[in-house]
Amino acid sequence: MTIIPEDLAIHKPKKNLIEKFNKIEIKEKILFKIKSNFHSIQVVENTYGRFIKYKDTYQAGYIKSKFYNGNLPYINYFLIPYLINPNIKTILFVGLGTGIILKQYTKLFKNLKKIDIVDIEEYIFPIAEKYFNFKPHKNYNFYLQDAIIHLKENKRKYDLIVVDVAGNDGIDERFTTDEYLSLIKNHLTKKGIFVSNMPSSCDIFNKKNKFVLNLIENYKNTFEDVKLFSGRTSNRIFYKVFFNIEENVLDITNLIIISSNTKIKFNSKKQNIKELNINITKYLEDNI
Repeated sequence: MTIIPEDLAIHKPKKNLIEKFNKIEIKEKILFKIKSNFHSIQVVENTYGRFIKYKDTYQAGYIKSKFYNGNLPYINYFLIPYLINPNIKTILFVGLGTGIILKQYTKLFKNLKKIDIVDIEEYIFPIAEKYFNFKPHKNYNFYLQDAIIHLKENKRKYDLIVVDVAGNDGIDERFTTDEYLSLIKNHLTKKGIFVSNMPSSCDIFNKKNKFVLNLIENYKNTFEDVKLFSGRTSNRIFYKVFFNIEENVLDITNLIIISSNTKIKFNSKKQNIKELNINITKYLEDNI
């Protein structure tokens, strides 16, 4: 079963915003196109940057605009673990995307020894290399494998695990089960951090948002501490860049869940990450 983000919407969009949304035509140049066993993949370039698309959805990429330059903005929440533990040595990253965040991790974490990268898509590695300047590194280990099988077959523990996976239409339900969360928990070091990207209605705590509320409860039952980030800042940037709209159009957001087997504490003095020229204060304020 696939969790389809659009199915989680609770509120209908405003008519005037939808009309404005639909009037904007984004012309794209297709740089690469292929259909694999798992995805319908395109690498496209448009006025706003270069992106990887699965079917009709932007999965990863780099935005270059007057308003914002950088990763798809929700990925900036993946930098928050640096505010929790700047001495991370080992990382498991599931879902390569463009690989830009991994280059940032390599620059950011001074004591980093290893990043294990797992992806089921055979074309994603050459795409990242050819179109997004992602290069092999002595600390990178690549595994072309189903992530859950990988978790079951190895016993390695990590200071940081990041999971950002999606198919053509949404997220495989296997990445929401109690068994999966237990696997993640068992692969974390004592102070390890787990970052997960999940779809949700923007009205996160609405009673009708049953799937997400149950998922949050499962996280809280599995881990010692769980922090939720609403995606408000990344949504604002996305709609401003692509549609020049100052508010959410659709009732869908990236819900970033950060969990740990120990109490999570943020170092507020490090919100301006000078090594990357990124200030993630606004992203941190999305903690709900």
